[in-house]
This record gives sequence, structure tokens and C-alpha cells, in this order.
Amino acid sequence: MFVMANFLFAIATVLDIVLTLYLWIIIARAIISWVIPFSRSPLAHTIAHGLARLTDPVLWRIQKFLPLRGMGLDISPLIAVLIIMFLKYFLVATLFDIARRL
Repeated sequence: MFVMANFLFAIATVLDIVLTLYLWIIIARAIISWVIPFSRSPLAHTIAHGLARLTDPVLWRIQKFLPLRGMGLDISPLIAVLIIMFLKYFLVATLFDIARRL
């Protein structure tokens, strides 16, 4: 039984780290999207492009359901952050609780 508990604990820990890292990537993309129009640095544009490639698969799916992008307001990063926070507080916490009880 302890093997299953350790396995669930490991999955929960890795999932927590991955979700936290992706959360910060989305936040960095949102911040750099405000700054990039005023920057002439090729490094800033390279970073913005890399962050966009990492976050576009998730944000694009959210934007399909929220057609507000044409209005000049993109709230898909906010929705993605809320979804990640839900997953961290529900799914990861549940996995930790199950691992502790085994």
C-alpha cells in the first residue's frame, strides 16, 4: 500500500510543479505582451515568440469559447490562470490527500 501512496504523492508533486511553472509562463507572456510593442530589442521579441509558442495551444482553446479577442481585450490568460489554480487546489490537493490516507 505504501508503494501506491508514494506513487500518488510523486504524481501530485510533479503535477504541482508543472502547473506552477506553466502558471508563471502564462503570467510572463501576459506581462511581455504589454511591453513588447514598446521594445526594439530582438531578445525581447525572441522571448515573446517563445512564450507564445508555449502558451498558444492552451490559450487558443480558451479563445475559441470566448470571442472577445477582436474587441481588444484578451482575457484568456486570466481564464487559464483560474483553471490552473482550480487544478492545483482541487486535483493536486485531492491526490495529496489520497496519498496520505493510503
